[in-house]
Amino acid sequence: MARLDQVITTMVDIFLEYANDGEGKKPKLNKEELKKVLEQEIQSPELKEKINADDIEEVMEMLDKNHDGEVNFKEFCRCVSDLAKCYYSKKTGKGGKKGKGKNQECEQED
Repeated sequence: MARLDQVITTMVDIFLEYANDGEGKKPKLNKEELKKVLEQEIQSPELKEKINADDIEEVMEMLDKNHDGEVNFKEFCRCVSDLAKCYYSKKTGKGGKKGKGKNQECEQED
């Protein structure tokens, strides 16, 4: 499987693994499920510092754009995209300047 194929299928699989309640409802992550995802699926120190699983209330507020108390797949994708942008910024030293976008969490560290 090509690398980007693998990234996309892994994102979907991770979301469904943690969000699937087995009751036929639309998959969403509640606070506990989101905390579990962050603790178990993010191991890189650079990324762990961007979203702190210990402060789940703040993480939920940041991700839950529709304010329903759960994270849907679109909100989850936004989270992963933001983490990728932070990692890119750290690797390249470009982008991610604080204050550039709404709720931008990345800041260049020199």
